[in-house]
Amino acid sequence: MNDTMVTLVGNAATAVEHRTTPTGVPVVRFRLAATPRRWDRARERWTDGDTSFFTVKAWRALADHVAASVTVGEPLLVQGRLRVREGEQPADRGGQRWIAAEVEAVAIGHDLTRGTAAFRRASPRPRVEPQPGEGVARGSELGPDWSTGGGVAWGKAESPPTPTPTSMSETSTPAADGSGGGGGGDAAEAAARAADGAVAGAVAAEKEELEGVAVG
Repeated sequence: MNDTMVTLVGNAATAVEHRTTPTGVPVVRFRLAATPRRWDRARERWTDGDTSFFTVKAWRALADHVAASVTVGEPLLVQGRLRVREGEQPADRGGQRWIAAEVEAVAIGHDLTRGTAAFRRASPRPRVEPQPGEGVARGSELGPDWSTGGGVAWGKAESPPTPTPTSMSETSTPAADGSGGGGGGDAAEAAARAADGAVAGAVAAEKEELEGVAVG
């Protein structure tokens, strides 16, 4: 892999836009402003340098967590893969060439040198399996890049529904003595297998999220 990994320190310059692709994958984007500070010897004080703006995108569980955690102006640290894109606007928009710096985030957090934060562990998100014949090309799902100012909307305008995790207590299990009615030992065995499958699925989904798998 020849990805250029970067770590940015800045502030959220725009509100987080939360969308879902046609295949059900959550994705967010926002603009991050990074302004360096330098010591001005002549004035004997700190001064702000030129501000750089980056478009930050995140997918899947990270996208949901960012949408629920980040607001405009908050200090952030962003780590991810840097992409520098260029192109040309349509003739009806002036035909000017543009260059955009994007970061596909693998981790986003608050800058704790600027304040405090409280962490809350989230429940694993149900995994979305692609349907037969569906591709994984993100560009085809979201349309042309929004950072160009082309005004092209995302694939879906609705935010994803909040998943309702299934707990072990919600699984119907017959009594241990087999008196749970009708099924006896076979029903209890089937319920146990179903419970084991639910736990295994939740563990696999959490492992995928922690490993940063973000393939749309």
